[in-house]
Amino acid sequence: MKNTVELLGYYGSDLVIAQSAWVSTNREMDQKKIDRHAKMIVSLWAKGHETPYEKALVHFLVDTDIASHIHLLKHRISSLNAESARYKELKEDKYYLPEDWINVPVDKKHYNLNYINTQVDANWGSISWIELLDNYTRIGNALYHRALEDLTPVLGRKRAKESARYFKTYNTQIQADAMFNLRSFANLLRLRNSEHAQKEIREIAQQMHDLVENIPSKPFKTAMWVISRANEIWIEKQKEISEQLINEFASEEMI
Repeated sequence: MKNTVELLGYYGSDLVIAQSAWVSTNREMDQKKIDRHAKMIVSLWAKGHETPYEKALVHFLVDTDIASHIHLLKHRISSLNAESARYKELKEDKYYLPEDWINVPVDKKHYNLNYINTQVDANWGSISWIELLDNYTRIGNALYHRALEDLTPVLGRKRAKESARYFKTYNTQIQADAMFNLRSFANLLRLRNSEHAQKEIREIAQQMHDLVENIPSKPFKTAMWVISRANEIWIEKQKEISEQLINEFASEEMI
């Protein structure tokens, strides 16, 4: 099953961001301010005044593998809640299989491993890595449910649930509810929608970007342009900045 993203809702707009900044002087709106609010929010980001962007929110429902869920959790300035195998049995065994593994065969040098050899025999002499992962995940899921059944009368339902989940693999999919203000959303997109990010979280971040970008009323038209362009420039300059910092630090004989 693929990882998917749904936009549950949003709050705010380009105008709300501009109004948040103008409150420091005079929040009252007139036509002149309305006409120049887009220029205002570009100027805010360009000059490092990003706090007004926190007044806008985007809210998603994500079906994601656990590995990508961990990437989302690392954005501490987001608000995230997710399914928990500690509080319920994950009866629907959803899991993710990486599509770029398709048709990659298991090399015969690995056939001496007992588990792989068993799977090879079961598949008439050959097996691909995606088939192997699929089978391995199914076995883990089956053991999870059976362990939960046997552990419950001995350990109690609570301890059985929280410990039986060790049979669940990293590609297990759970549903997460994630909300970001636009400032933290920019941070997510910069780090996770990058060529350096893992493929799965990069695809999730791209889905999030596209969903916000394509809201029919275009409430964040200017803000999303600012975020996207600023992230592009940051990526272009990142290597140069890193090298400059390292060189200057070394030249000051601080190492």
